[in-house]
Amino acid sequence: MSLFLLQYRTPAPTREAVTELLDRVAAATSSAGGEVIESQVPGDRRTAFVVVEHEDEAVLAAGLEAAEIAPPGISLVRLVGAELADVKAARDRAEANFLVEWDFPSGLTMDAYLARKRERSPLYAQVPEVQFLRTYVCEDMTRCLCFYHAPDAAAVRHAREIVGAPVTRLASLDDPVREGVAHGRG
Repeated sequence: MSLFLLQYRTPAPTREAVTELLDRVAAATSSAGGEVIESQVPGDRRTAFVVVEHEDEAVLAAGLEAAEIAPPGISLVRLVGAELADVKAARDRAEANFLVEWDFPSGLTMDAYLARKRERSPLYAQVPEVQFLRTYVCEDMTRCLCFYHAPDAAAVRHAREIVGAPVTRLASLDDPVREGVAHGRG
């Protein structure tokens, strides 16, 4: 099974609209033979990120299209820094409260990225108030999404500086939306 990132612009920045969208995505994914691993919504509620496990991107895409909720694109992603079973086990708990997106520079390879990640990740210990949780790396090497638990955005930025990792976009995650959504997303 593979992991896919779906990114949606929400129909309206309200809790109800986001909840409805995520419920529809979860139902369509399930009907297509997949599973929502997690959904994360930045605090402005204008975007929703959904990570789905499925064996076939074309079948997933067809299922989402049939349900009239096809995202603008589907990205094959690799989970780094956590085990999938642990992410699934934690999805009923709202552990991530910040999202960092990093748009990769041209020419960065997966091997170089992973080597740097292994080398630099131990430096997070210098910032104990920030807990790095996981990263989803797009296999096409366009970007990654990194999830953290931290007291505030400044602490996340500081942690990223310590490990020498750029920040393209940083957002707090909307806990009330995630807590109100069914299907165990965390």
